[in-house]
Amino acid sequence: MTFSLNRNVIRWIIIVSSFIIISLILWNTYTFFQNFKVEERSKMKTWSVAQIDLNSMDNLDSDVNPVTSHVVTETIISTPVIVLDENGEVNRARNIDSLILNNPKKLKALVSQFESENQPIPVIMGAKVKQTIYYGNSPLLNKLKYYPLALLLIILLFAAVVYFFYRSTKIAEQNKLWTGMAKETAHQIGTPLSSLVGWAEILKTENVNPEYIVEIEKDIDRLQTITERFSKIGSVPTLKTMDIVAVTKSSYEYLKSRSSKLINFEIVIPDREIPVSINEQLLSWTIENLVKNAIDAMKGKGDLKLELTQLERQVFINISDTGKGIPKSSYTKIFEPGYTTKKRGWGLGLSLAKRIVDDYHNGKIKVLTSELEKGTTIQIMLKQV
Repeated sequence: MTFSLNRNVIRWIIIVSSFIIISLILWNTYTFFQNFKVEERSKMKTWSVAQIDLNSMDNLDSDVNPVTSHVVTETIISTPVIVLDENGEVNRARNIDSLILNNPKKLKALVSQFESENQPIPVIMGAKVKQTIYYGNSPLLNKLKYYPLALLLIILLFAAVVYFFYRSTKIAEQNKLWTGMAKETAHQIGTPLSSLVGWAEILKTENVNPEYIVEIEKDIDRLQTITERFSKIGSVPTLKTMDIVAVTKSSYEYLKSRSSKLINFEIVIPDREIPVSINEQLLSWTIENLVKNAIDAMKGKGDLKLELTQLERQVFINISDTGKGIPKSSYTKIFEPGYTTKKRGWGLGLSLAKRIVDDYHNGKIKVLTSELEKGTTIQIMLKQV
């Protein structure tokens, strides 16, 4: 208990610490972006002053000041700039594709984009705006703008890898636990089962109704089958080509004879053999689990139908009941380990059924149809040999 509590505390400390570190990185990146943007604007203002000096020198027909020339040519290296005169015509442009400058529509769109990115800088001469400088974000600033998103994406991918690693590790631990429990259960059942076999032989020599002996032997055979099923969990089962019709019918008849008389059983199966590569014990276990779940859903009273059909090279086993139904949101959840709506139960039956059908028999199991308070149909799909 203490170990589990400490582990949860450590986990939360790591989560909170990671969140704080990520927040600090994003905040520092945002601050650096804003500072860099202010610095670029300062350069643009310096460049605008140089433009005023340059225009004044042009008007006086004098030599250009070397400092002004240096500012005009060297201050703006990669920032895209468009200078429009008082008539809206292009006076100067830096780092702009000539194809855009020669296309009025594209030029207008680019000016609007620059205006949305940065406030235009007016060039005032003699109390009159002679030019307006429009500039966009430099390539470096644009890269910096998307850096937090890239960083966040990397963090999310890293978190996803950690999550899936943790989840797969947890599932592997659960599988080990269930495998160990199943094998231990098979071992524990084996001892009294051997005794029951001996007692059955003794009863045959006594004056006991033979019908009783037959039923006892049926249940002993059943216990042996259950023991084999549990012993197979955790190992790859052997598949054999068998008649799926006979296997299904056998499982159905066993459950029918031992279920409530308030259940109206119905079976619809072909009158011919259908060969399918299966493991008899495990597939019978799956069918029995589905039938028992159907009986539980009907609370021991209702109609239960088992139908086996064949379509091309596929075999379908549908088990229908008139129980309480399943919400659509739970169609896939019911096959997850631990999911159950019963007050008692571990929620392993359907998850094992899915593993037997999907992993061992390369088939599919799903909720075919369900309606609340009307019933459910679960379908098993297997490939024919």
